[in-house]
Amino acid sequence: MIYVIAFFLPPLALLFNGQPFAAIFTAGLLPTCLFFRLLSPAVWLIPSAIAIVAIAVRNDSRRHQEMVDAVKRHGPPPG
Repeated sequence: MIYVIAFFLPPLALLFNGQPFAAIFTAGLLPTCLFFRLLSPAVWLIPSAIAIVAIAVRNDSRRHQEMVDAVKRHGPPPG
């Protein structure tokens, strides 16, 4: 669901994901993209792409940290 929000409202999705500096960056980028949207409609997708990638990297980092914590608590898997 966060990815759908990231596509339509990138700064809000980044705030929900706990990334305030990325949200500020994409909020500042939105007016620029609105201006250049006259040249190409695909320019509007840049803030959305930034938000989706940032959220995916953050989620991947969280999963990795959970795995590291589990190995520290329980030791490496047998074999």
